[in-house]
Amino acid sequence: MTTKPDYQLQRDAFGRLQLIDRDGIAHESVVPVRAFPITSPDQGMALVDPHGHELAWINSLSELPEELRQMVEAELASREFMPVISRIVSVSSFATPSTWTIVTNHGDTELVLKGEEDIRRLTSPGLLIADTNGIHYLIRDRYALDAHSRKILDRFL
Repeated sequence: MTTKPDYQLQRDAFGRLQLIDRDGIAHESVVPVRAFPITSPDQGMALVDPHGHELAWINSLSELPEELRQMVEAELASREFMPVISRIVSVSSFATPSTWTIVTNHGDTELVLKGEEDIRRLTSPGLLIADTNGIHYLIRDRYALDAHSRKILDRFL
């Protein structure tokens, strides 16, 4: 069920989000920020100004009218980049640092794992892996990976 929010969203001349509140005040360079980006990406999100002050709260993206939802999703897509690992092809070494050849939802790539501490356990069975370039890779369910990938991953956990 969609509900009409008490604010308006539009793009300014530079393509940035602008929020017009119920008092008619325009807030420039508004950014959507997810409360739980991994465990509940479509639930709980704030629209914040450039200083991080919350201007509006969105309980669920599905509650927004289609036009607003598309604007918020487009803004999120332009800011967030977290490839999801579907397969671990190989690793250069079982000692760190090591180079991993992986398959993600954005294609084949390599990441460099600095240390085992860069593999963070999320709500089971998820994992978040940070590479040396600061890119975070997500494994939604490590048990759903193929046997070869699980065997490699188990050596680092």
